[in-house]
Amino acid sequence: MIKTVVIFILSKKYDMKLFYSFILLLFSTVVSGQNTVGLLSYSPDKAYAGYNLLYAHNQANVYLLNNCGEIVHTWEDEAPWVPGNTAYLTEEGLLYKTKRASNVGQDAIFAGGGGATIEIRDWDNNLVWTYTLNNDTARLHHDIAVTPEGTILAIAWELRTNLDCVAAGRDISTLTQDKMWPDYILEIDPATDEIIWEWHAWDHLIQDFDSTRNNYGVIADHPELIDVNYGRPDGHPDWMHANSIDFNPELNQILLSVPYFDEVWIIDHSTTTEEAAGSFGGFGNRGGDLLYRWGNPITYGQGTAEDRQLFFQHDAHWVDEFLDPSHPQYGKIAVFNNHFTDTTSVASIIALDWDMYEWQYNLEGNTYLPATYDFNLSHPEGPTDLWSTAMSSVQILPNGNSLILAGRFGYAYEQTPDNELVWEYKVPRLGPNPATQGDTININQNITFRFDRYPIDFPAFQAKELEPKGYIELEPDVTFCDRILPTVELLDDTQFVVYPNPVNDMLTVEWEGMMTANVQLTNLMGQTVYSVSEVSGGRIYIDVSGVDTGVYFLSIDGRYTRKVIVQN
Repeated sequence: MIKTVVIFILSKKYDMKLFYSFILLLFSTVVSGQNTVGLLSYSPDKAYAGYNLLYAHNQANVYLLNNCGEIVHTWEDEAPWVPGNTAYLTEEGLLYKTKRASNVGQDAIFAGGGGATIEIRDWDNNLVWTYTLNNDTARLHHDIAVTPEGTILAIAWELRTNLDCVAAGRDISTLTQDKMWPDYILEIDPATDEIIWEWHAWDHLIQDFDSTRNNYGVIADHPELIDVNYGRPDGHPDWMHANSIDFNPELNQILLSVPYFDEVWIIDHSTTTEEAAGSFGGFGNRGGDLLYRWGNPITYGQGTAEDRQLFFQHDAHWVDEFLDPSHPQYGKIAVFNNHFTDTTSVASIIALDWDMYEWQYNLEGNTYLPATYDFNLSHPEGPTDLWSTAMSSVQILPNGNSLILAGRFGYAYEQTPDNELVWEYKVPRLGPNPATQGDTININQNITFRFDRYPIDFPAFQAKELEPKGYIELEPDVTFCDRILPTVELLDDTQFVVYPNPVNDMLTVEWEGMMTANVQLTNLMGQTVYSVSEVSGGRIYIDVSGVDTGVYFLSIDGRYTRKVIVQN
């Protein structure tokens, strides 16, 4: 696939901030200020170049920020709407977002993470499509996943009455409200407004509580089934609380994070809805039974509490988005492991033991592999600096860095594989209101469910206007990135013209005010890909047809700089 890159032409020093992440060949030091919100520290030469998608709680807007913490695009919304809880940007420039009304007092079904509505909006924030599920018997919650075909996999609660629970073999003495809200997945096609596939946890139960009821069996013999008497210890109806969903199109499988089981589950999506309700069919020939589960084997009668690996985890996903298959973490699972200890969280990477020939995940005995994590990521400055009881996210970036969010504190940071802190950002909100630079923000005042970075050359950004448009915070430190990025003397657009940009064959460079000029084109590593000395006439043509796709610096006499986007 050909990658495309945003066009940026600089005409004044201030515009250098758009290319905050491309100054590695000019400047290579971390700058940390006294900021309390927004950008806290930044090492432009080591941080991954991209734009950050922010959808903070208790307010309605989705923001796209550059690495200087400046707003470059906003999808606006208004109260009473708040996140419900995620937003995703597609290569086509469509924003898929979830939301709900802030007042849920009259809602029949609600718990933490509750949603209601899914919207698709275009780059200009026009509403393309919407769907709502929030009634007496079902409600969307937490997360969605967008498939390559544009369909949406959504998590929902469904009502199961006290009689349903008795019939399923649930010990109803442990229920506090005489009902349960087990999770199910529905797949919606926005093109037709149809639900085209479903999977229900309630169809895949086992229990050893009541031999006269449904689903009775030996739990340890059936790791593919869900113990209806395990789960949330306080008996609240929100039994599983699935808080993330991801889709693997190569395997046609769905990954769920199920925090009240302290597990991740994988489900076969190659089934029909009818097959997904049973135990046969699909590539794995298990129907809708679990293909894989990991994190807490005691949930299926194996091991002990000491074998538990996940602790109320969030943001479980395959590490594959924006990564080349040769990347060392490609195909693994990443999760934010919230309650790793009583005072620390970690980001955990799990290497799956997948047998593509048998189309199954391997077990040792009756316990799913691996025995432990591939590795865990702690905060570079100390384990207790990463801690969040809920929410939060982790993203493995293409350059090997990790972008991690402690959601309770709205604190995001980036670290290198060598455990070096290279970027920090504090979500600048005090509940529904923007914070002011200098404010101290306490726990839960700027809670954020997830924080994702999209590459600078993400196709959605092609030919988009991404000039800085200010900050979320009030009284921002507008000089922060100026102190990081170097001053480069630039000619204005009438004196120095570069076109077309992007370019895939012949680049034209025109200038005024010099009898002769030295012209040089360098890549992001500072390597020269074209150089010519003492050119006269004010114009030159450069053949870039053999140059790799990417961002380059074009300079005249080492002083006047343009960014050139090569698209081959």
